[in-house]
Amino acid sequence: MTSMVPGNGFRFAAEPIAGGGTPAADWRDWVGALPTLDLSDCPALVVVAPHPDDETLGFGATASLLRSRGVDVTVVSVTDGGGSVPGLSPMERRWLERDRRAELHSATTVLGLGEPVALGLPDGELADNEAELTAMLTDIVAARPTGTWCAATWRGDGHPDHEAVGRSAAAAVANTDAELLEFPVWMWHWAKPGDAAVPWHRMSTAPYDRAATARKRRAAAAFESQFVPYEAGMDVVLPPFVLQRLFAVGEAVIR
Repeated sequence: MTSMVPGNGFRFAAEPIAGGGTPAADWRDWVGALPTLDLSDCPALVVVAPHPDDETLGFGATASLLRSRGVDVTVVSVTDGGGSVPGLSPMERRWLERDRRAELHSATTVLGLGEPVALGLPDGELADNEAELTAMLTDIVAARPTGTWCAATWRGDGHPDHEAVGRSAAAAVANTDAELLEFPVWMWHWAKPGDAAVPWHRMSTAPYDRAATARKRRAAAAFESQFVPYEAGMDVVLPPFVLQRLFAVGEAVIR
């Protein structure tokens, strides 16, 4: 059953981002031993991101590479990311959402992708909106060619919004003739090589492409709101080591 994937929110909560998590160096040999994902049978791609930047950080190079090969790619941004900075007033949150939408547009342009589809669901509350999200994703995926790849954050990624998106994507794929690929983002932070919570036997790494990776680096830089303090004295949302680790491990999917 596609929905029966245990969540790992407790693992993510037990590893504060500021603590650094699992170092990138610990992953290199492990990731290098995984099989390589065959991109040749992808008729079209829908990338489902819980927040603006997840599509780029989790699957941006692969999406860009496929688009450069003539594959149709659609990016779906489920929320506008207004919850990434806690304690904002309603007006400040709307400003942040505006900024994150602009960042996403810049990033997808750099990746060579079309205008993203923004669903506008509430950041931080996706577990309460899964039925609506599943219906939306079903419509989007059903309109694509048979066998379309639907790449979404992994149902066991730890972040509650990431896991909710993974569950809804799995349900949407079950309703259509698409194929589900789940990409980890926060798993690299809280898990360890060989971790029993991760289905390594179903994981493969996307092929490395120098030009696509360079585009991903430029696209990631567009998300300034996540890499600089919102106000003086605040912590950044994503410390530099998070980005460094994601680039070190590359892109992987659970299939």
